[in-house]
Amino acid sequence: MTSLTPNNTNTTPFGKTPDTPGEPTIAVIGAGIAGLSAALAVANGDPDAGLPGQDVVLITKTDLVESNTYHAQGGIAAAIFPDDDPKLHAQDTLAAGAGLCEPKAVDILTREGAEQVRRLIAAGVRFDKHTDGTLLRGLEAAHSRSRVVHAGGDATGKIVELDVSAIARNTPHIHIIEHAFVVDLVTEPIDAHSPAASEAQAAGVTRVIRGIRLFDTTTGELHTLAADRVILATGGAGRLYPYTTNPQVATGDGLAAAWRAGAQVADLEFYQFHPTALGVGEHFLISEAVRGEGAILLNEHGERYMTAIDPRAELAPRDVVARENFRQMMAQGGRPVLLDATAIGRKMGLDQAGLAAFLAHRFPTIDAYTRSMGFDWSREPIPVTPAAHYWMGGIRTDLWARTSIRGLYAAGECARTGVQGANRLASNSLLEGLAYGRRAGLAALRDSEDTVWNPQPLLGSAANAQTREITEPQTLAMPSPDTQAEPSAKPTDVRDTIEQTMWHGVGVLRDADGLSPAQSRLTGLVEQTQALAQAALSKVAKTPRTDATATATASAPAPGDIADTVTALENRNLAAIGLVAATAALARTESRGAHARTDFPDTDSVQACSRPFIRG
Repeated sequence: MTSLTPNNTNTTPFGKTPDTPGEPTIAVIGAGIAGLSAALAVANGDPDAGLPGQDVVLITKTDLVESNTYHAQGGIAAAIFPDDDPKLHAQDTLAAGAGLCEPKAVDILTREGAEQVRRLIAAGVRFDKHTDGTLLRGLEAAHSRSRVVHAGGDATGKIVELDVSAIARNTPHIHIIEHAFVVDLVTEPIDAHSPAASEAQAAGVTRVIRGIRLFDTTTGELHTLAADRVILATGGAGRLYPYTTNPQVATGDGLAAAWRAGAQVADLEFYQFHPTALGVGEHFLISEAVRGEGAILLNEHGERYMTAIDPRAELAPRDVVARENFRQMMAQGGRPVLLDATAIGRKMGLDQAGLAAFLAHRFPTIDAYTRSMGFDWSREPIPVTPAAHYWMGGIRTDLWARTSIRGLYAAGECARTGVQGANRLASNSLLEGLAYGRRAGLAALRDSEDTVWNPQPLLGSAANAQTREITEPQTLAMPSPDTQAEPSAKPTDVRDTIEQTMWHGVGVLRDADGLSPAQSRLTGLVEQTQALAQAALSKVAKTPRTDATATATASAPAPGDIADTVTALENRNLAAIGLVAATAALARTESRGAHARTDFPDTDSVQACSRPFIRG
């Protein structure tokens, strides 16, 4: 990885892409840590394998740095300290994953991820250090060692994103296109008479990537970018829910585009709800590292409850803490529970002024935000609530990030690599983006035109006939656009309907009585949002002019119309993947990890496997 250097700009105008004869055109969509890692891997090549770097187009939905990575707080888990080992980190990851992690994928995560963190350190990324220059590290839930490195106290994602994006901007082979929304992937059937057609068919691969349809959110133009390799690194979909720690851009765009194109997806029933988002305002994330330092949870009567639920108390796995927080809230009329950071002061022997100074230094972002909302958490507990945080499921990949569409790769939160299982271990998300983003980039460089994926089997820990049946891809037919959809429906109102449907039907606690109507409602929303997205594009989008002497005959669309079109496209994506999630949650008649069904509270060994779906 290149060292940090003064920033320059290699932003590429729309429609101007590198063209090197004989080389495949590689595009990376998404510029969080997974997308940046993938782009850098392509641009820098693989010197150990004698593979030179090549040009890569890095496409972002808004500004380069706006991503889930930018908003990540806690840190990056990495076994890089003398008292730790990647194998121990792997054990913790497998335990948190509740039987659904792929051991080979986890081994790659902890070994290669640790090496990538060392590369970030060597490149000058500004991780927090002691005065003697050694790295600071924190403890988070379900980790057996303090192994979470952080930057800027609680601003790890922001600093990593800024520092690594600066490296990307200064890498000549990386060409950046900002403010480009992915409308759809362009694919075609694999030639049945090609030499590798039988191999592809045996692997369940029937289509090959050919490009991307993009909507320019500054001009309203539609573009088609030809590409032989496309790496999706578009992050999660927290905006499925009204209570989320995710930024506005997290609308599942890459996952939905891959689903529409026919890629397999898996584990979409497993959505991790962070136990502690601020209970007012924008539901700002209150990092797990706060509990790692000693903060405790209280109900509205001031009673600590997690000690009676799990021996690890507030540092139990996130799903355990989130569910109990939710139950406590329901028992007190939906009002938030309380996070008491004054317990940190008691643990450390600090007076109130000392605690205030510690919180401002260790958690500067959280401290500033809570104070802006009128709370002094050095004196009093603050209200918190569970909120949608991270999607364990996504586009199913093999160990090199390949998907079931030839030439299409996925990494980061939009991918189901097998490392997160049914419940992600804290601070493994940025690590996954680092390790598998790099793998995706290297695979896109190395793969031949005929390479297809080689996914790990999904049998999990219960390899029997019933389990095998579950692991066969299940076809889910998607409804057609509703030609009767009301064209005047406000995109914001449709979004609210999607969010409320997901929260009440496919939320923290689930049962058939909630999932079935949610599935039905989402089916209707898929019909409606497809029609509204098509209508919005028809109204706004225009084909870019190729005749330089031609005179434009139509005025540019208004910014408000472009914004509504983006929201309509996002709604189409959210409704589709929400429907798949609801269907998967209804099919999994057990409780496991982040998927908690009150009508099926126990785990079922037959269902100890991932369940793939594919569009019919």
